[in-house]
Amino acid sequence: MSRMGITRDDVLGRLRLITLSHVNDPARVSVYPGDPPPRLETVATLEKEGFYLQTVFAGEHTGTYWGAPGHFTPGGLLADEMTPEDLFRPAVCVDVRAECTADPGHAVSVADLRRWERAYGRIPRESVVVIRTGWAERFGTGEFLPHPGFAPETVQWLIDTGRLGERGGTGTDAFSPDVSTDTDLTVSRLVYRQRRISLELLTNLGELPATGAWVLCGGQINRAGSGSTALIYGVLPPG
Repeated sequence: MSRMGITRDDVLGRLRLITLSHVNDPARVSVYPGDPPPRLETVATLEKEGFYLQTVFAGEHTGTYWGAPGHFTPGGLLADEMTPEDLFRPAVCVDVRAECTADPGHAVSVADLRRWERAYGRIPRESVVVIRTGWAERFGTGEFLPHPGFAPETVQWLIDTGRLGERGGTGTDAFSPDVSTDTDLTVSRLVYRQRRISLELLTNLGELPATGAWVLCGGQINRAGSGSTALIYGVLPPG
């Protein structure tokens, strides 16, 4: 019990979790061009084996996922080298749906984030900066590409000012933090330096507040993995 008479159970009981992950449904999952198609296959049934079991086949970055630094950075940390602190970070959510509707190739700018900060305050250090582009509504359709993302100079600014810091990251409801026309994937290469993560193909971002929440990344920890398909939670503060 704290000096204020508030117990741990009081605090935990007031937290709220939201899921930011799409359901893994191979019939409608959006798959990045060139990635293997996902499969779910029933290998045991209640009628025959007395229990029900499926096998799962998918790339580590199919569906909602988090990526580890080694996905792009030579010698960077891989999934089994990350710590819980790397995968539980403060988060902000920047709504850029209007800009992305007007321009499907919109690159989120420093000016966009400065405007957000005037309304909500400075982005906390070592945060995951999530952009809500509206592309979650296109998941499982043929309209997912092209997609918006961050401008490289914006991510460099987030890094230089400590807003991403050593173990923050970026998040998006689209395929990548890069604008789809950037075939060099410049933003991804910036994000994946240090201990930073990238959260991609998120959903339910309308339930994630602009500031004050955290993101908690689950998923399977693959040996020498580049990341993991994941159940990613938004952890909302009391009130």
